[in-house]
Order: sequence, then C-alpha cells, then structure tokens
Amino acid sequence: MDQVSISLPQFRQLLNAAGYDEVLERSWAPDTVLDTHSHPFDVSVLMVAGELTLAIGAEAPRVLRAGDTFQLGAGVPHAERYGPQGARFWVARRNVPAP
Repeated sequence: MDQVSISLPQFRQLLNAAGYDEVLERSWAPDTVLDTHSHPFDVSVLMVAGELTLAIGAEAPRVLRAGDTFQLGAGVPHAERYGPQGARFWVARRNVPAP
C-alpha cells in the first residue's frame, strides 16, 4: 500500500514556494461522483487516503491512491469518482487573476 511521505505542513510549504496561494485538506464520502466540471484555479493534489478515479478529457481515467499526485490547470474539464472508502487528499490552489 502506498503511503504519504510528507506532512501537511511540509506539503503547504513546498506548494506555497511553488506559487500556490491556498492549501486545503479535502475529504469525500464513499462512492461520490462529480460529473465533468472545471475550476477557475490551478491545482496540485496529493492523495492521502482512499481512492479517486480521475478522468481528464479524452485520456483514459487514472486511479489514484495514497501517495499519488496530479496537477490540473485552471479551466481543464475533468470528472471525479471516489472509491468505496471515500478519499482524503491535500490540494494546493493557485488562484488565477481575472483578466
């Protein structure tokens, strides 16, 4: 089983240094499905527990578990499906200024 090798404060420090201005811990209930959507900010995510199936555009869906990471740019359409145990992850957001 994969594990997370850093703490939330370490994750926050690394991502703040990389220009992300907000770091949150998110939890999702088992079997939650979020249909295709996008966000007005860039994200960098570290899975902490559970499972997430992430579908981005025409790419094959990826199954992510503790220790896995992914990044998405602002406005990138994607869908999320959380596993039977739900999921917990840390997400850093880089808010994109309005034009």
